[in-house]
Amino acid sequence: MIVFVIQVVGAFALTAELAIAQDVPSEPPTQNVQSTASSTGAFLLGAGTAFAAHEGGHLLFDAIFDAHPSIKKVSFHGVPFFAITHEFGLSDRKEYVIDTAGFWVQEATNEWLLHRHPDLRHEHEPYLKGVFAFNVLASVAYAGAAFVQTGPSERDTYGMARALHWKEPAVGVLVLLPAVFDAVRYYHPGAAWAVWGSRSSKLAGVVLVFK
Repeated sequence: MIVFVIQVVGAFALTAELAIAQDVPSEPPTQNVQSTASSTGAFLLGAGTAFAAHEGGHLLFDAIFDAHPSIKKVSFHGVPFFAITHEFGLSDRKEYVIDTAGFWVQEATNEWLLHRHPDLRHEHEPYLKGVFAFNVLASVAYAGAAFVQTGPSERDTYGMARALHWKEPAVGVLVLLPAVFDAVRYYHPGAAWAVWGSRSSKLAGVVLVFK
């Protein structure tokens, strides 16, 4: 279960800047700097929490299925990373659940956030915005890797594709759609079509367990 840090970092920097610009009201220079630093820290803490939750989703089902998880050194075009992996020989259904669990956590978290904070974009909630931004951007990064079929074999989308007996770009679409719909909901809270598109695409990922 690889986290494509290089692909996400640049987008995070821009997202953090935009979110913080919305969060920090007009204040004297000294207070404004302090508020910006505080908002940046809260945003990054939210992103870190979302990252931990994503990996926790994998580990939860690793434990349920007694899949003996371990950490493995991998690389992405020469850049070193780590992956939380598990033993081979699981059934397709168990493999799919483990590989998809991180996305389920992201999608469920975003659903809760957008339900409880439908106007999150205009709220002073840098921590929650960090959680939301990670969830969306991580899915976009994974989908991008799936479309071009690049990265270590431990990547989630590759494992999902093998378990479903699908082409990996199709899994990329499955991962990307909820993120796109949630992004639309963030910027346009009143878009009912995006709400139903988001929920339907998330449900589709769960229903595939029974494929």
